[in-house]
Amino acid sequence: MMEKYITDERTGLKYELVGDYYLIAGDDESEEDRPIGVWGQRHLRYLKEHRRVRYANLLTSGELSVRFMSATPAAKQKRKLSGI
Repeated sequence: MMEKYITDERTGLKYELVGDYYLIAGDDESEEDRPIGVWGQRHLRYLKEHRRVRYANLLTSGELSVRFMSATPAAKQKRKLSGI
């Protein structure tokens, strides 16, 4: 019997047994659970409507959710520093 999960000691990546093959296991924390703020939603809508190629590139590379999730803490920090 093969193990359900293994970790590559050289790279530190975790693999999950799916059928007869080991595939890279996803992160335990889901980025999709974190909410996108109002301005992030507006920017996302702008990309979808006016910058379709940029939106498609971000979506296929996996950077889309990371881009919007990282914007929210930066905006909060900026607001805190400006005293608003």
